[in-house]
Amino acid sequence: MTAIGNPANELLVSAATLWEIAIKFSLGKLPLALPYRQWMETVIADLGLVLLPITLDHAERQARLPWHHRDPFDRLLVAQAQVEGVPLVSADANLDAYGITRVW
Repeated sequence: MTAIGNPANELLVSAATLWEIAIKFSLGKLPLALPYRQWMETVIADLGLVLLPITLDHAERQARLPWHHRDPFDRLLVAQAQVEGVPLVSADANLDAYGITRVW
């Protein structure tokens, strides 16, 4: 069973992820089957996700990260994973340079 499919694990979704999806949707780069809010609410409910807000600790950690990766959203996700001590779900192997546990 994967970490994501294990009901014992709390599944966090970063506020940064919601924001990035909204941007891509508004630019027409990410088509969704429903209006953005309805789609997000459905996904969050169906997967049992818990929203992880962006805190000062997360922003401060991101400010100190080395520049292995240039994408600001991915850098924030790395910072959140480090601060919260949780693995990060991503296919981007470039994030491994930060010493986080990456699941995919």
